This record gives sequence, structure tokens and C-alpha cells, in this order.
Amino acid sequence: MLSVRSRITALVEWLFAFAQRYPFAIALFGFVSGVLSFVMVERNQELVKVIAILMLVSWVWLASEVLLTRGIFHWFGFKLPPALVSFATQMVHQESLFFVVPFFFITTAWNSGQMVFTAFLIVAAFVSIVDPIYYRWLAPRRWLYFIYHGVTIFAVSLTALPIIFQLPTPKAYLYSLLIAVALTLPNVARSLQLVWWKRFFVVILLAAAAGALGLLMRPWIPPATLWLTEVAITDEINTEDRVPVRVYKKVSAEQLRNGIYAYTAIHAPRGLNERIYHVWTHNGKVIDKVALHISGAREAGYRSWSRKENFPEDSVGRWNIRVVTEANQVIGILRFQVVAAPATELPSKEPVTAPESLPSE
Repeated sequence: MLSVRSRITALVEWLFAFAQRYPFAIALFGFVSGVLSFVMVERNQELVKVIAILMLVSWVWLASEVLLTRGIFHWFGFKLPPALVSFATQMVHQESLFFVVPFFFITTAWNSGQMVFTAFLIVAAFVSIVDPIYYRWLAPRRWLYFIYHGVTIFAVSLTALPIIFQLPTPKAYLYSLLIAVALTLPNVARSLQLVWWKRFFVVILLAAAAGALGLLMRPWIPPATLWLTEVAITDEINTEDRVPVRVYKKVSAEQLRNGIYAYTAIHAPRGLNERIYHVWTHNGKVIDKVALHISGAREAGYRSWSRKENFPEDSVGRWNIRVVTEANQVIGILRFQVVAAPATELPSKEPVTAPESLPSE
């Protein structure tokens, strides 16, 4: 009967041979598992925490691969082939990126700077499944590889932490930034061909630069787990059913005297409590900012609204309500127009979906 060590050795050798013979299968597995994870999360909220935890565990393994390799050698007497470790690292990148990309794709305000970060994730996901680019172009350029590595764990943490720990967006962003920097810089330090004290100072400077850049770019990063499901401009809310009575694309200046509502339904993870803001803007100038509290659980989104009565004397023009987090991350934008003519009511009395209410300017 084979010993446990022999069985594990045989399994590792088989996996290594399989990965070398069918490299496309690793890429396909990473792609399919990542996308299926997102689909299952959307269909079954009970799976959210399990999948998010598995994603973080895979990154813990990735961050400690050197210790893991040494431990396997100590306990089982063999070294993991470097090529197999590389395949495993690539698979973690694939699963992670294809898990988070759908979240960020949904939450991105595409006519804002957020599109830069989400486009980077989409390109990174593509790179992870194309071996010639991943191994021959990215991996040899260690500084670029570490940036790729760090941004991926940053995106995974932004998605997983609110789901697992119900962290509000500002805390989730800060912790994700700290995790990404902490797990990336040790690899950077090992790659530097410098004496230890110079390496230490370089790492400190890089950590400070990464932290400052992360905080500066915060408005450009979509809140991965918050997105608009319904939006509407209305002059009356059915408070019992929590829905707008009428929905408008345009309102008249006369109608503003009675006040109007900005209605939003926001998807949030189960158990998450978050403060968000409706920022009312007229022709690019901020007029008002209203704080609202939302909580997660409802599949169709937590319904909330803000009412505005006091408008500028000259209120004709383009208005938008930016829905933002406390960390100033844009969840979405609701637009409407104030005209001098009578109000134009939409044929439907139902709130419009978020994508229809977010046209490019």
C-alpha cells in the first residue's frame, strides 16, 4: 500500500505533467471557475461568503508560497517543481480576476475615471489566460509583474471584505490597500539587488508611494459590491410600497416649487450597513448633498430617496444626482433636465433601471 507521502508525490507529478501537456486547460479552468463564482453569488446569496473566503485563502497561499514549498520539502521530502508553482500562481490570478471583473463591470460609471481601473482589470484578466504574454512578457519584468500581482489582490480584497465582514466601503478600501501593499512589497524586496539597508529604505519609500497613490485614486475605484438597480426622478413616493408614483425624464421649473425626489435602489451584500450620499449638481456645480443610510439583503436593492425643495432661481438646465459612498466612490449617476416648458412624464409608472438612466454625456 502506498504511503501518504508517495500518493501526494504521485499526485503532484501527475498535476505537473497534465499542466505541461494541456496548458490551455489551466486557463480554461481559471476562466470558468471565476465566472461561475460570480454567477453563483448572484443566484444564491448563501454562497457569497464561502466563495469570497476561498478567494482570500488562495491569496494567503500565494503570498506564502515560499514557506509552503519549504514545508512540503520538510514533511514529504520533495520540492514542488517551479513550473507547477507558476501554473498554480497563474490559476489564482485567473480565478481572482474573472471573479472580480463582473462586479467592477457592473459598478463602474463608464463616463468617469473609474473606467481606467476597470479596463485595467479586464486587460489583466486577458493577460492571465494568454500564456505567451503572461510568461514571456509579464513574468520576466518583475516590477510590472508585482504591480499586476498587487492590483489583483487589491481588487479581490475590495470585493471579498465587505461580503465576509460586512465592512463599510471606507474601511474595506483602506484594509484592501494595506493588504495589497503588505503582500506585494516583500516580493519586491526579494527582487532588489541591493544591500539590506538600502533595500529597507526603498521598500519604505515604495510603501508610502503606494499608499498615497491608493488614497489619491480612491474616487477612480468603483465600489465593487454596491451598484444601482433602479433609479427615478419623481414628484411623489408611495411610502407603503416604497416606489415612485410617477417617473420623469424632464421636469418643469414650475414643478420644482413643490419639490422632487431622487429615488435609488442600491444592491449591497447581506448584512452590510452603509452611509451613502445623493449629491445634487446643476450644470456641474454642487448644489446640495444629502446623507442616506442603506443596508444589504434585498436582492432588488435597498430603496431610498432624497427630496429637494429649495432650488436656485435659475434652475433650467442639466441636473444630475451623483450617488457616492463616504469614501467619495461613485456608485452611479442619475440625470434629468429642467425645462421652462411643462413637465414630460414617462409613459411607464415604474422606476427605470440604472443602465437606462446613465447615458453617456
